[in-house]
Amino acid sequence: MKEFKPSIDPESEPLRYAAEVVGGDPFSRFLGIIVEEARDSYARVSLKLKPEYCNSAARSHGGIIFSVADQAFAIACNSRGYSAFAAEMKINYFEATRAGDTVSAEAKPIDIRKRISLWNIEVRNQDSSLVAVAHGLAYHFVK
Repeated sequence: MKEFKPSIDPESEPLRYAAEVVGGDPFSRFLGIIVEEARDSYARVSLKLKPEYCNSAARSHGGIIFSVADQAFAIACNSRGYSAFAAEMKINYFEATRAGDTVSAEAKPIDIRKRISLWNIEVRNQDSSLVAVAHGLAYHFVK
């Protein structure tokens, strides 16, 4: 397998790297996740839910909601000029969504240290109702 080498340097262009490289990864493109905003220590993404994202109860599968939250988390924690990877993530679900709904995930830091950071990610539907809240712990590769 060929090694991935991004064309954008995460240290010299962290916001562009976060939005374009991390935000445009193959999985999120496959799902159709859109990067709405990326700035230092912040990201907002959205996804229009398709019927194939639903479970047997005709509600969105928890995995798709988790994926949207995870993508916002990844972009936000990679916007700081160093590579960051998820060490842990947990999610709590509050409201069901269905095909045709649009969900948005917004990631903000709770605490940032040299090697780790803790992030709060809120997922909301098109009516701004809270769908889920996730917490992500990132590990930083700082030189």
